[in-house]
Amino acid sequence: MKLTFIVGAFTNLLALASAASFSNPLKATNGSDPHMTYYNGYYYLMTTTWTNLQITRAKTLEGLKTGETRVVWTDSDPSRCCNVWAPELHKIGNSWYIYYTAGNSQNLDGQRMHVLKGGGNPFSRYSYAGQLTQDWGIDGSILAVQNKSYFVWSCFSGTLQSLCIAPMNSPTTIGARKVLSEPLLDWERAQGQPPVNEGPTALYHNGKIFLVYSASFCWTPSYQLGVLTYNGGDPTLASSWTKTGPFFSSANGNYGPGHNCFINSPDGTEVWNIYHATWIQTGNCDGNRYTAAKKVSWNADGSPNFGSPDPLGIVTAGPSGEKA
Repeated sequence: MKLTFIVGAFTNLLALASAASFSNPLKATNGSDPHMTYYNGYYYLMTTTWTNLQITRAKTLEGLKTGETRVVWTDSDPSRCCNVWAPELHKIGNSWYIYYTAGNSQNLDGQRMHVLKGGGNPFSRYSYAGQLTQDWGIDGSILAVQNKSYFVWSCFSGTLQSLCIAPMNSPTTIGARKVLSEPLLDWERAQGQPPVNEGPTALYHNGKIFLVYSASFCWTPSYQLGVLTYNGGDPTLASSWTKTGPFFSSANGNYGPGHNCFINSPDGTEVWNIYHATWIQTGNCDGNRYTAAKKVSWNADGSPNFGSPDPLGIVTAGPSGEKA
């Protein structure tokens, strides 16, 4: 019995010693609008790099700092060559797709949502598969409700930068849009700045569905998270969701934390919040934003507890099941 205990304790200590750890930031510059997925033992990270689409992969969060990086798309078409933002990598069926924002080089009026189709792994070749929005639109993502897929993105409802939703007819086409959320609350409207809802991303936990988004203006420290909680019914109706916030506000030297995504730990027992923030106290909306990660905890009612962004440089235990 004593020998068994000693062997078990040694095994636990060995596992702890081999567990990976990391420190933020994961990407120090051009870490804006991060989207990450975990597939076949690798994390795949995409961020806004403005001119092209790049994917970095590594087996640990810490490894992403020096991970293998591949440029998977550049475009010479003047209507979508430039201001390339917020790419997201999604596996649908047997193929990988990248949803991203792009426009012209003159201004931001031409920003539209586009999609690329790849092969059977994230590092495969991609080809242009189509434009999803005819009107101004940015920050597209995918929401799954009752085995149906919906496209959610930031759009304009009148003069308000809002959230829109549309059913997905296929991975490369969408149906009619509806406005899901408008920035009408005080915390969604930084004083003296445009009101904003953007960067929607889905979060699933214990049968509950949340749509987490970024509110307020990114050039201010008021940029932060809001949550739409699905209550049932038609997910394209605003009445099917309850809005709460703000969450995950500026703290500990991190300003304007937002435009996030969520990943499960390698063993599936944890959810991690992957987000951007800036060290600039007045807020920032360019390449001075960095990518960071923090584990999500859960409130007694099943809602997510994001806590606050941690100070940079603190060494933290990595996601469960990750090996150094």
